[in-house]
Amino acid sequence: MICLRCGYCCKHSFVVIIDDPEQGYDPNDPDCQDNMAVVLGDGTPCKHLRGEKPGEYYCAIHDKPWYKHTPCAKHQQIEQKNSNCRMGEYILSRENQEGRK
Repeated sequence: MICLRCGYCCKHSFVVIIDDPEQGYDPNDPDCQDNMAVVLGDGTPCKHLRGEKPGEYYCAIHDKPWYKHTPCAKHQQIEQKNSNCRMGEYILSRENQEGRK
């Protein structure tokens, strides 16, 4: 899935995140559970989300070597690997329509 940086998942998905990036994440270390937090999906952005508007958001921990093992990195959709995120396309098209009004 190709993320379009709309920010929807980081604000509206109930997901487990890494609380302290300096501690990192190791899926084989049971103590890593202590470094997990929950994003409630209530519209409050994940603490690692950066940017000011849909299409320009980015994750502050995305480039960490352990990120590929996190629940966020595992998030996918049904379509092929190289397909744009459906939710991202919807959010960005809605933003464009509202911007034209």
